Amino acid sequence: MMVKELKDKSKVDELVLAIVEKKEPREFQSKWSGSSGRVCDAVGQDDNGDTVTLTLWNDDIEKVDVNSRVRITNGWASSYKNNLQVSAGKYGKLEVIT
Repeated sequence: MMVKELKDKSKVDELVLAIVEKKEPREFQSKWSGSSGRVCDAVGQDDNGDTVTLTLWNDDIEKVDVNSRVRITNGWASSYKNNLQVSAGKYGKLEVIT
């Protein structure tokens, strides 16, 4: 799967991205579940040069650095404030591959 194939509210079977930017993590508190943790936005680029925001949650934040290549499997894509983002989410997997 490539960035240009991503659609709002859709499943991401497999996506490989090179991390070109990583922002500072921030704390969050869920209004709905009451859970809390950390979240961080990064920018990933596919082999075609297209970019997408990658949302990293909790332990995944420390796994990823700029210039890492990551594979997301069984993740999701969603639009937030008119910006498409992808994440491994609760049931998916994010792995650093190089």
